[in-house]
Amino acid sequence: MTGESTRRDFLKISAAALAATSTVAKVAHAASSPAAPAGKLEVWVTNATSRCTRAEAIAWKPRSGAPADAVITLDPAKKFQTILGFGGAFTDATCYMFNQLSSSEREKLFHEMFHPSELGLNVCRVCMGSSDYSASVYSYDDGEVDPLLQRFSIAHDRDYILPILREARKVNPELFLFGSPWSPPGWMKANGSMFGGSMRRRYIPNYAQYFIKFLQAYAAEGVPMQAVTPQNEVDTDQDGRMPACLFPQEYEIEFVQNLGPLLEKNGLNTKIWILDHNYNLWGRAVCELDNPFVKKYANAVAWHGYYGRADQISKAHEYHPEASMHWTEGGPDYTQPDYLTDWAKWSGTFSDVLRNWCESITAWNLALDEQGRPNIGPFSCGGVVTINSQSKEITRSGQYWAFAHFARFIKRGAKRFDSQSSSLDVNHIAAEGADGRHVLVLTNPKTARTVSVQMGDNAAEVRLDENSVTTLLWG
Repeated sequence: MTGESTRRDFLKISAAALAATSTVAKVAHAASSPAAPAGKLEVWVTNATSRCTRAEAIAWKPRSGAPADAVITLDPAKKFQTILGFGGAFTDATCYMFNQLSSSEREKLFHEMFHPSELGLNVCRVCMGSSDYSASVYSYDDGEVDPLLQRFSIAHDRDYILPILREARKVNPELFLFGSPWSPPGWMKANGSMFGGSMRRRYIPNYAQYFIKFLQAYAAEGVPMQAVTPQNEVDTDQDGRMPACLFPQEYEIEFVQNLGPLLEKNGLNTKIWILDHNYNLWGRAVCELDNPFVKKYANAVAWHGYYGRADQISKAHEYHPEASMHWTEGGPDYTQPDYLTDWAKWSGTFSDVLRNWCESITAWNLALDEQGRPNIGPFSCGGVVTINSQSKEITRSGQYWAFAHFARFIKRGAKRFDSQSSSLDVNHIAAEGADGRHVLVLTNPKTARTVSVQMGDNAAEVRLDENSVTTLLWG
């Protein structure tokens, strides 16, 4: 074989190899790039002049690399947790305020807040006995020591709490309810009072029976509970200023070991969510879930955001990735000047907890009056909505408008997918619904800016107003 023919053969082989490599590279790029988005992006905005108002749709365009204040990169192929939903707490105070409305006004408000075609709130909390947001102090077994629970009664709740819950569930049959006690009956505690103090360990089996009676009684009233937490805020007695109870780690473990088998024995499929307290207690949650008997009956953690950081939820997830995470309390302060306009604050919080594995978000009081009442405790919380005690006029908090951007668009069964940003100043959360549609919520707490939302080879330029929340929806 001549040298020239060898050279020609080599060039042919090289060209063929280069073409094959190029083809493989194109196929690999096509496989790794998200599918081209369908249609335009529908846009809803809350800002200084608009409240979750539909804005002009934005077209996807080929990605150009033009400069932007921030780049949001989306990858729908990389999915995370499934969303259960959003909601708030039906405290005694909330139900009392809802009950002050005329039936027609309450029907309108409930359609707005709970109907799946509107805000669609569908994961809500019920207080088992009085919390600080109650019109009075009560448990379901007040009085002297009663280990057999012969006095147990939910009579208090029949006045307005149970009717309100039935009405809400009629508007949204998919309403997921979980119950939380702020304190056991006083006779189960070392100080004999529902205010402050700690649980007496010897009454843990009786307290588990107390839960079973509550669940059975509520189910008999047409209001079954889907989950319970053993104790609201296990790590504080609130200085004895309100219904509260210290519930040490070993007590909660023992309680779950009592309650879990009782749920099975009584044919109740109610879930148990442990902790129900702040992010900084993530180590306690990990240690409890390390116990195989706890994990068998309580493979879920409830979180509050008053102390610590949302990324501490991810620390617990790293140790127990199969455990579900839920954000179960947080609400505005009605005395703050931005109570009606702090939507960016709450949207940022919601984005943070969803990016750290939470499957649901439940705010504190759904409704209070203009002075944060009824209230037997020391805090100045406001409701998701305010119902004026005299005029019955309804006003909507900044937290309400934050919920509008999440609950209206991210429905139960949606899956969070990966979103990354080149800027720390823009909060973002992305999800894909069961119908295949995509949602992106962008929160801009600072000055106005333009961001480039990029998915595969396509991009959309989105203007974000100062102190705004923007929801984008596309096929």
